[in-house]
Amino acid sequence: MSNISIIIEKNFKIADTDDRLFSSFIEHLGRAVYSGIYEPGHPEADEQGFRKDVINLVRELNVSLVRYPGGNFLSGYKWTDGIGPKELRPKRLDLAWKTIESNQFGIDEFYDWSQKAGTGIMGAVNMGTGSPKDAGELLEYCNFPGGTAWSDLRKKNGHEKPYGIKTWCIGNEMDGPWQICHLDAVDYGKKARETAKIMKWIDDSLELVACGSATTLLPTYPEWDRIVLEHTYEHVDYLSLHRYYENLGNDDDFLASFVEMDSFIHSVTATADYVKALKRSKKTVNLSFDEWNVWYQQQQKPHGWEEVPALLEDRYSLLDALVFGGLGITLLNNCDRVKIACLAQLVNVIAPIFTMKGGKVIRQTIFWPFKQLSEFGRGTVLRPVVNAPKIETCYGDTPVLATAVVLAEEKQEVTVFCLNIDKKQSHELQLELHELPPMTMTEHIVLSGNNLDEKNTFENPDAVVPHKVPPVNGENGKFSIKIDALSWNVLRFKY
Repeated sequence: MSNISIIIEKNFKIADTDDRLFSSFIEHLGRAVYSGIYEPGHPEADEQGFRKDVINLVRELNVSLVRYPGGNFLSGYKWTDGIGPKELRPKRLDLAWKTIESNQFGIDEFYDWSQKAGTGIMGAVNMGTGSPKDAGELLEYCNFPGGTAWSDLRKKNGHEKPYGIKTWCIGNEMDGPWQICHLDAVDYGKKARETAKIMKWIDDSLELVACGSATTLLPTYPEWDRIVLEHTYEHVDYLSLHRYYENLGNDDDFLASFVEMDSFIHSVTATADYVKALKRSKKTVNLSFDEWNVWYQQQQKPHGWEEVPALLEDRYSLLDALVFGGLGITLLNNCDRVKIACLAQLVNVIAPIFTMKGGKVIRQTIFWPFKQLSEFGRGTVLRPVVNAPKIETCYGDTPVLATAVVLAEEKQEVTVFCLNIDKKQSHELQLELHELPPMTMTEHIVLSGNNLDEKNTFENPDAVVPHKVPPVNGENGKFSIKIDALSWNVLRFKY
């Protein structure tokens, strides 16, 4: 066992977290909607067909926004197919995922669901087959009070009051060759600019997100981000980032995924600030990391044209949960520029919540670090001084401890999130809290285990759950805390 020191100074502040950092994503993909959040006839379904057992778990996660309706699905979606009498809604081919979409669930149902789940909505407009005019009409339908064709149609469809959706994505992953009606950076930049103009003419209080790089692996990254922002800088408020991580055979590299995410954020931040300087702008464009997760993309299987096939239903292990926690720590430590982050996705499809059609619902392993980040990660993120050993990974020398510190002054609490990626040994954490009132350690929550491949199942839903260890006593703001090998830790203090 070796010693790691962490010194926390109250005045070493990064930024306050935006509540939207703890957001998620629902796409018309696989069973995310149908038999996920919406399953008429299920024993737990309410009068609208929404699964109450799923809503309870979404509320447990305290999700701030849910991005909807996509995703790759968005780029071929005609939103008007999903409104009005259900018996008149058309079935369509979804070219993005090679499925059949029934359109029994649309923006009206999603708004009602979000109200019951206690979440806001991050809307999205189609920049593939859709036009700037289509985007304006969707916004008018959702947000305009009344007296126009689209807003009055919303009222006719049962929603007198506007939805008030204030955050919108202008398309999805338009840099990706897989995207329906994929555009190059110049063409997308021009289309996004004109869309943003129309949308802000309708409602100048909107915050708009332009499509940044869908991954660091595309050859267009980060040039895409520069070109898009050169066309849109004064018209948008955020640039999106998407990134997924999977185990390609080396556990150490996988556990160090947080290093790559941090590098991605810093590179895109630098690109955005370059364009700010180029434009001589006083405005700062921040980042929306509106798709992130562990996703085993190499394991996707081909399928035919089906309605509601089981797609991308990754079953997460303890190892995946540890990696996930490291990614969450990185988002906290970059909260000065990453203001929105959406775990992709929320139910069934690469998700923390997993349902059985007609049956039970369980929490996947990644449910737990997200819940703890959402519960204890809201406040002011401090920048600790960390002295820890390093291991060699594909990202170079990597510290064995990833750490984020959050001060919640109103609650008089400090929370330290720690991920130990050292497979060989535990570490004695020498923690010092400076410039803060005398502290008492109130809780130490640990997620760890002997089997990194362990998963939660319907038969054993609590195979991987957090456990608590006794908090230690400190003196003069100093605490000595054991951090187990390969463990996710939440250390809580109160003054």
